[in-house]
Amino acid sequence: MKRILLLSLVALFGAATVRAEATLPDLIDRVETCEAILQEFQLRPATAIPAAVLQKAQAIIIVNQFKGAFFLGLKDGYGVIMVRRPGGKWSLPVLISAGEASLGFQVGANSVETIYVITDPNTPRLLFNQRFNVGIDAKAVAGPKAAESEKLNAAILATPMLVYSKSAGLYAGATVKAGHLSRNDSANQLLYNTKYTLPELLYSDWVQPPPAVQPLMALMQKLAP
Repeated sequence: MKRILLLSLVALFGAATVRAEATLPDLIDRVETCEAILQEFQLRPATAIPAAVLQKAQAIIIVNQFKGAFFLGLKDGYGVIMVRRPGGKWSLPVLISAGEASLGFQVGANSVETIYVITDPNTPRLLFNQRFNVGIDAKAVAGPKAAESEKLNAAILATPMLVYSKSAGLYAGATVKAGHLSRNDSANQLLYNTKYTLPELLYSDWVQPPPAVQPLMALMQKLAP
């Protein structure tokens, strides 16, 4: 029981750290972490996203979250969103926030890594209104893995959001959840040293990618040219 409580406190502390004012090295670390998450997903057949799914992608969201609970669950974290521009070139990775609250008996702590493959070009624009709720504002289903490529069909590929997720840690309970993704304009203005916000960063060429974000852009271009 003590171990469970300790894990809960660690995860909740981690969530609080994400909400604290971030420095430029912190933000660079977030981008690099998202790059590592994507690489790790693609290295394992159990989690790899099929090439056919990535070719349909109009945007991708990579999220790293920390979840802790003792009856009331809190999940907080960060991520990046990238969109495919006309001609197939991928945008800058734009930082976002990711949160979730849950009610019901639950106890424990874990970390959750999630990749959302968005097949609808209009869904990323929901973030223009500050935030959207996954599965409510945009329909979402679990995406087929590379090891299950035979399950690919037109209906799955037409779903606005395909969700790929893996977690580590100890967590149990029956809960009712409400998850959302939201803009983090202040973080992006610091990362890119600009006054521009999410819409301009995603859909314009007004900001040149600094060296810190180029590896993630190159990886995404390689996976989904």
